[in-house]
Amino acid sequence: MGKLINIDNGGTLTDICVIDGAKVIHTKTITTPYDLSKCFFEGLKKASKMIYGEEKIVELLLSTDHIRYSTTQGTNAIVEKKGPRIGLIVPKGSKVASLKGNKAESELFDALVGDRIAEFDTALSWENFDHEVVMTINHLTAAGANRVVVSFDGAEYDQDETRFKAAALEKFPRHLLGVVPVLCASDLADDSNRERRTWTSLLNAFLHPTMETFLYNAEGILREYYHQHPLLIFRNDGDSSRVARTVAVKTYSSGPRGGMEGARAMAQHYEFKRLLSMDIGGTTTDIGLVEDGKVAASQRGDVEGVAVSLPLCEVVSVGVGGSSIIKVENKKVKVGPESTGGAPGPACFGLGGQNATITDVFLLTGLIDPVSYFGGAMKLDRARAEAAVKENIAVPLGIDLDAALEAAQKAWGQKVAENLTGYTRIDANTTLAAFGGAGPFLVTDIAEAAGIKSAIIPGLAAVFSAFGIGFSDIGQSYQGRIRTLSKAATEEVVEELTHRARRDMFAEGFEFDECVLEWGVVRVRGDEESELSWSPGKALPKDLTDSDHVSVALRVVKKINHASFASVKDTVAVPAVSSGKRRVQTAAKTTVDLPVFRLEEQPSGATGDGPCILEEAYFTGRVGAGWRFEVNANRDTILTKLK
Repeated sequence: MGKLINIDNGGTLTDICVIDGAKVIHTKTITTPYDLSKCFFEGLKKASKMIYGEEKIVELLLSTDHIRYSTTQGTNAIVEKKGPRIGLIVPKGSKVASLKGNKAESELFDALVGDRIAEFDTALSWENFDHEVVMTINHLTAAGANRVVVSFDGAEYDQDETRFKAAALEKFPRHLLGVVPVLCASDLADDSNRERRTWTSLLNAFLHPTMETFLYNAEGILREYYHQHPLLIFRNDGDSSRVARTVAVKTYSSGPRGGMEGARAMAQHYEFKRLLSMDIGGTTTDIGLVEDGKVAASQRGDVEGVAVSLPLCEVVSVGVGGSSIIKVENKKVKVGPESTGGAPGPACFGLGGQNATITDVFLLTGLIDPVSYFGGAMKLDRARAEAAVKENIAVPLGIDLDAALEAAQKAWGQKVAENLTGYTRIDANTTLAAFGGAGPFLVTDIAEAAGIKSAIIPGLAAVFSAFGIGFSDIGQSYQGRIRTLSKAATEEVVEELTHRARRDMFAEGFEFDECVLEWGVVRVRGDEESELSWSPGKALPKDLTDSDHVSVALRVVKKINHASFASVKDTVAVPAVSSGKRRVQTAAKTTVDLPVFRLEEQPSGATGDGPCILEEAYFTGRVGAGWRFEVNANRDTILTKLK
């Protein structure tokens, strides 16, 4: 069994996790948004040097079974609204205003489509149909569209779209230079809601060119290093697939889903009933929930406030992280949502940043050790951090530096805690999972503010989303509409979906008999949508009616190697071993010498009490008074509030 490499490309940092049996190597590199392949391969170089003592990428890749990769590039592209110009074809008489139902939809529509809209009469006869297809596409391309989305309405919308696409391919063959790609909404989703279906296609068309260029480029470079297997893209539905079988819109928010897959596996291993996760990176805090072993998810998710047809886990992203800009507005400390990112980064990075961040604050309070920060690979500039905090917080508030540091810490922690309680209810069964590079910083303070009495810091907290990707399998999901509730119609859809699944898994390099098939039925009745248990050969659920929109759902999965957790049963408690003390400012005019516990040096069962500092190469956490910690065989730290 070979190695597993998981890479999570974030807005500020790119995380790399190499799993070799029970051994896990992890590292980080600064994200290079101008060329994502640079940070991709810088991470592989760093990982190979940690494993072999020198850079040996070829040796690393030759010994690797699977590389799973997630990226925020799609998310960033949508936020920045930088991408291709989309042309939209709608049925004659259609109300485009329905696609701009809220501010988010209106702003995104104007950025992606603008006035590049054309109406098309689907009732045209064959002799006029083809001519009108040419005229419509030419009209949109003349208006500047370099990709076209077709979204029709009515009971037979998918058949009308297929007819349009066939005519477009005949008149504009793909082998000709400059042919504009035409995407039908029904190609991506079986959804009775036209607005969601249209938006899903618009977003996919917008993301496709950029994602395709980078991902195929990365895969090409991997081949140059003799990697024998296709690059696997981790998707926002929790599965992975090779680049050629990945839909661009499914890369959106895939990083946070990686963290949730890790949280799900961790909740199952430790038997947590409700695991509330906060993944605090450089730019955002991603909040999610695992309850009764399942990741909280919506059958129809939303992208930046825009409803789409695809399922998405219910992760809320809040603009607060290690690089979030802290400033004063109306005499109050404001945290984020703006971020300095990885470049120029916090002021203490010495890369030109002049804004104050929580990283600068914790350097000045003493919580962050400038010698060991970022694995000792980055030197921090205390003078620059002090200048940034004074200029952006202390002076505007008319207070001294110590008071400014206290105010910044409180504002940062309070913003995270308020969003946790706003996301879900807090009860006695709720455990807080703190991960991401900044997640452990104030874990017990945030837990107390949210009313939570137990928490866990994963041993791989700093790269937990990358680690979580390692629990995914290779899979694809499909839906096919049943037009009449008959056995023959149902069998026809089952046959079609089976054929598509067989074809896709063959393209992934696997025999269909090696795969697991999960069937179901999706029913839409009015505004209510539900997934019902069902499998081929059985009668359809009895409560379906002819007025329902009914689809067969199929998920096909090929199980591959996973990450794993060690057993922690029968662990014997032993005193944790301190590596020394660090002077930390915990409040204005209050400094204390706190014991420091290096987690890599602790034996399984190591136990101690706060106040103290827990530290690993890529994260630091302050444990408050009245809390007890225990480090187990997975290097996971369990935190418990003492009565």
